Amino acid sequence: MDFRPPAPDMTDLRDYAFDWALVDVETSGLVPRRDRVLSVAVVTLGPDGEQTGEFSTLLNPGCDPGPVDVHGLTAERLLGAPTFDQVAGRIGALLQDRVLVAHNAPFDYDFLAHEFARARLYLPVSQRLCTLALNRQVDPPTGDMKLGTLAAHYGVPRTRAHDALDDTRVLAGILRATLREAARLDLPLPLVACPPRQDSQFTPRPPKTPCAYRNPGRMEPGGPLVQGMKVAITGETATSRAELVARAVAAGLNVMTSVSRHTSALVADGAASKSTKARRAAAEGVPVVDEHTFLKLLGDIRAGVLHRVTTAEAAAVSGPSAAGPARTGPAAASQAVAAAPSDPEPTGPAGVPTARGPLSGRRVLVLGGTHPDAVTARTRIVRLGGSAAVNLSRSVTDVVLLPGGENRRRMKRITELGLPVHDESWLTAPTAAPAGAGGAPDPAADRPPVPHVLPRGGVFDLPSPQETPAPQWHVTAAWAPQDGCEIDVVAFVLDEDEQVVFDQDFVFYGAPENPAGTVRLLADGPAEQTIAIDLASLPPASRKIAVAAAIDGDMTFGHVGAVQVTAAPGPDAAPPVRATLDAATTERTLLLAEIYRRGPVWRFRAVGQGYDHGLADLARGYGVDIAD
Repeated sequence: MDFRPPAPDMTDLRDYAFDWALVDVETSGLVPRRDRVLSVAVVTLGPDGEQTGEFSTLLNPGCDPGPVDVHGLTAERLLGAPTFDQVAGRIGALLQDRVLVAHNAPFDYDFLAHEFARARLYLPVSQRLCTLALNRQVDPPTGDMKLGTLAAHYGVPRTRAHDALDDTRVLAGILRATLREAARLDLPLPLVACPPRQDSQFTPRPPKTPCAYRNPGRMEPGGPLVQGMKVAITGETATSRAELVARAVAAGLNVMTSVSRHTSALVADGAASKSTKARRAAAEGVPVVDEHTFLKLLGDIRAGVLHRVTTAEAAAVSGPSAAGPARTGPAAASQAVAAAPSDPEPTGPAGVPTARGPLSGRRVLVLGGTHPDAVTARTRIVRLGGSAAVNLSRSVTDVVLLPGGENRRRMKRITELGLPVHDESWLTAPTAAPAGAGGAPDPAADRPPVPHVLPRGGVFDLPSPQETPAPQWHVTAAWAPQDGCEIDVVAFVLDEDEQVVFDQDFVFYGAPENPAGTVRLLADGPAEQTIAIDLASLPPASRKIAVAAAIDGDMTFGHVGAVQVTAAPGPDAAPPVRATLDAATTERTLLLAEIYRRGPVWRFRAVGQGYDHGLADLARGYGVDIAD
């Protein structure tokens, strides 16, 4: 019996016509550079949506299969299955010249890329499409974006959950239905370019153990080394660099690969005085010691102060009213965003809007006007209890037109959809449309819970996880698609001094995860990127994760407009909190949000602080010199 759902006619979706390769993998864990693929399925579709091919197989990973209770693949069942390198050629042939499609595509793509790299082959994929990202743009009225939930919503039958082949067939039905919704809303597909990956990017790296001690500051001239000091090394050394680093780390020092104003000392000889690190040390006034003196000081290093997380300490260092010397740079600016001299009170339980007002439960899209006028309108929407949209989606209930908005391309589709359209005076005294009329919310409809809507500077307590292991939190930034510029989302993992513990705690496109894999960048399309954070595995030294966005090019966030930020406990979970953030007109870097410890609780703060300077200056304020 064929369980495949019939393929609907897609000949009218010419703008969405591609050759597709739909993929699902079951794995022994969640970390691609460590865990292995246990089964893989590929279903190919033509531009008309008709299935053109299908392949699936179990795989012998040569390791423990991991959570058998999830995927049902025991070691005995996998015994005798082919290894990945034995089927890589057949999988590659199905992927070649097609767009790879997966539900949470970064996960499947990274696992396949690592497996192909282990087989000493390139993954032959030039573009991918994430159906999670596409459905986040469509925004259907579902409680979450899980595969089973979307299958039920779109009427796609599902027979065997966590079976790679069945999940891929289900995905085919979801893709067809979602493409129709995207066409109805005139949404561009969030395709991600996938240039050939170099094998070195997939070489497993041993995680660097974070320094256990707090940075005591600069080394005093003629004074001792203290555990926790940040030191850098430059130039040739008599002792091998690896041994020198190992001895410094064993003594309790934090060895950095770059120099910043927070570096305690630079180890260098005279010949290295012209190096980049030496020039930066001279500019910042960082003391320089020679190798012989450094080795001698290592033999008499002073005890440092351990990183600890206590309620009182976390409250003192996380809030804007923290005692201590005045700070400059991004840390100080982010703290200045809060409206009160200390942390605002967090919002209530998930599912209840932050503010009650005439726009509670409504999602309003602003079109036209100057950027400052649009910012004013979106701010007013939030104050009235509503949520400001950045794109047209199924959840949009109203549209506000500012001068010139009637000429925007999306107006034709808004008219066809029958959404209520208002002028800016409506925000002075908004009235509700009749229940169910146009895009107006119907109180009787089965709608998912409304996320908390945070204003700029608002704070939300992240709920404690109810399951084991704890889910990763996903902070997702989305914006209207742009022509002529690229936006990069980055993250900094910071200690109690608002500094990275080590250089690799700066996560960006060129280094998409920190060594421990606790903070990762997931690119789900040209108008959406996500920072995934494993809060349960962060070391005590990690007190805050700052998430920012930077524009690569001459444009500013005044051209981009609003950026929507959500936080959700997993890639397909419903976000309990959302914020729509606007910079002014000239900023090229925007600090979006912070997740930070407050005693035993992790909090999410919507920041929205813009800077005229670029990413390099923002990173330097957090202790990273990305030019080094």
